Amino acid sequence: MRTYCVIGSGISGATIANLLSKKYSVDLFDKARGPGGRASFKRLDKLKGFDHGTQYISPKSSSFKSFIQKLIKKKVLKTWGGKHLFLNKIKRENKNHLKIIGKLGNNDISKYLLKDINCNFKTELKKIDYKEKKWVLTFSDGTKKIYEKLILTCPFVQLSKLSKKFIKNSFIKKKIKMDANITVMIVTKKIKTNISSYLFDDKILGWVAKENTKKRFKSSKDLWTLQSTYNWANKKINKNRENKDLNSKILIEQFFKLTGIKKTKVLFSLNHGWKYSSNSKPLKIKSFWDSSTNLGVCADWFVGPRLEAGWISANDLYKKIVK
Repeated sequence: MRTYCVIGSGISGATIANLLSKKYSVDLFDKARGPGGRASFKRLDKLKGFDHGTQYISPKSSSFKSFIQKLIKKKVLKTWGGKHLFLNKIKRENKNHLKIIGKLGNNDISKYLLKDINCNFKTELKKIDYKEKKWVLTFSDGTKKIYEKLILTCPFVQLSKLSKKFIKNSFIKKKIKMDANITVMIVTKKIKTNISSYLFDDKILGWVAKENTKKRFKSSKDLWTLQSTYNWANKKINKNRENKDLNSKILIEQFFKLTGIKKTKVLFSLNHGWKYSSNSKPLKIKSFWDSSTNLGVCADWFVGPRLEAGWISANDLYKKIVK
């Protein structure tokens, strides 16, 4: 029997799995097709694609900065250059911070951390039970797995449904409101612009990135990632699947309007809704560990909305486990 089961391959799951694997046997499961969680990379073909979740990394804490610098030296990550146009009047621009991206995609961090981990993708966890001091996991295909210790890194709503009756801590009873995001990926003919990204002051469209400027591929077409504001997505997300064509059209129209780019034919369009994108209100704890049942929880929503928050939460959990 393997010791640890980790659910989720985002930054939290990948980090805690990597740390634990240095001392214990670890299996990881994720319902997605590949690693990365909300730092996923949507491929258009072998090399071309879109960072349709996390757009870039801008480390704040000294420990995370050191971790990122290590991955830059290993050529897992790199700096995203070019001109980034900051048009949001509400947020204050920090002109000194770097924009760090994956060399091939922003899920490169998870890929690097999980390269030696036994990972199982397209495998969704549906139910957990605690019997005879072991965790019995039931997956969507009906299979059951048994582990001594369980780590969950899923969004709060999903965590609550799975484990509320097993967690004896006040955080599980909180009403944590996770913001949504609607992302539209489009392909257009070549557009003359020297801008790598736009951060808007708009009620609908929050962010646009030109994927070609990340210098991961060469293309005769331009690839753009359009991300809505949280407020707009929160109102639209529950019916985004039914209204994806309309929502995509609205975001695309805002793209041309706000950038001032001459409207051109969209050659390809793909809509992705993130129902549980991020939590902007940190909790009083950074992670949860119950040594009596060997159940742990780490996720970015403990700490904040940034990718760094998930890494901080995972490291905090590891310290609690090994102390």
